[in-house]
Parts: sequence; structure tokens; C-alpha cells
Amino acid sequence: MSIKEHLRSIQQSLPEQVTLVAVSKTKPVTAIQEAYNAGQRIFGENKVQEMVQKWEVMPKDIEWHMIGHVQRNKVKYMAEFVAMIHGVDSFRLLKEIDKQAKKNDRKIPCLLQIHIAEEDTKFGLSETELKEIVRSKEFVALNNITIVGLMGMATFTEDQEQICREFKQLQTNFETLQKELEGISVLSMGMSGDFQIAIEEGSTMVRIGSSIFGTRQT
Repeated sequence: MSIKEHLRSIQQSLPEQVTLVAVSKTKPVTAIQEAYNAGQRIFGENKVQEMVQKWEVMPKDIEWHMIGHVQRNKVKYMAEFVAMIHGVDSFRLLKEIDKQAKKNDRKIPCLLQIHIAEEDTKFGLSETELKEIVRSKEFVALNNITIVGLMGMATFTEDQEQICREFKQLQTNFETLQKELEGISVLSMGMSGDFQIAIEEGSTMVRIGSSIFGTRQT
């Protein structure tokens, strides 16, 4: 099957309220263009430099989502155009995004990343850290970011009950955040291997790469 056929198949399987982020990290511009020609407009990258290079040559109606771990010193390179930053896992990073967004006269939508996986390699805030951030006076003073929801990654495992349990935890955190802040509408969870479980547990945004573009290139 072609990229276009894979994309159509996935799009048809998603409920209307679920947004598809096509994970294009490591993929060439030709592959992204094929998905673009098939109607896809939201793409996810995990390295700022690679995303910048693609933004420079691709159509400007594309929404670029930064879905990987973000180093604070790289924020300035994408602040001009990034549509959403998924992996905000510290208040220091949030302050830097606010600073760079202000320089570009923008308000950047962000997702706070919650650690739900039973893996040390995954980044993210604890539930306690989440509450501390959104209730702090410093947070209220940030005028150039908008928290629109949460993001999380489940453990890479064949145990579907565990994946389900972790997504349920994130959904609970999401409902808690909705009580704390206005405008919380995005729950970004679910990738190629577990997006169907994620949707059952309330995901509104899925990040799918290999099921569209094929196996990841190194």
C-alpha cells in the first residue's frame, strides 16, 4: 500500500473528534509531500532542526507539531512557526517557550506531558508537579503560551491491560486539569501500536508514523 492508501485507511478508522498527527520524523520531504497531497495537514517531528528544515521547503499551510523531548536552547528556532508543542515536561521549558513566543509576537499552544509509563526512559510530569505548575503565580504570569491539554506515552509492551490502565490515568489527569484551567480540550495519547486503545480511553489526538510512512528510518 502507498502512503496515500495507508493514510486514508487510518483516517477512515478515526472518530470525527480525533485529530491525526502524521509523525514524519526521519522521513524525507517526498514522503511528507505524498501525505500532504492526500490531504494531511498536521505533521509531528521530534527534532527541532529537522522540523525547521522541512518547514522551510514545505507548503506553509502545514501545522508542525513538536512531539519529542525539547531542549530549552532549541525553542528559539521553532518559535516563529510551530503550531503546538506536545512534550512540555517542566516549568523552566514553559517559561522559555513563553519568552520566545513573545519575541515572535505569538501565543504558542502547549501540551503538558504527564509521565504514565512504567519506563524510566519516558519524560513527563507527575500529577503533583502538574498541579503545582498550574496553580503557581509564575504560571499565571505567562501570557504567550496557552495550555490546551495533556500528552502522554504508554509503556512499550504487549500487555494491553497495562496500556489501558496507563491511558486511564492520563484521562483522569486530563479531567482534573479541565477543572483547574479553561480551554483544556486536547488529550494527545496513542501511537501506531496503541492508538485504538487510546481512543477508547478518551484520546482526542493520535500520533501515528510507521502505520502511515512505514518503518522508521534511523
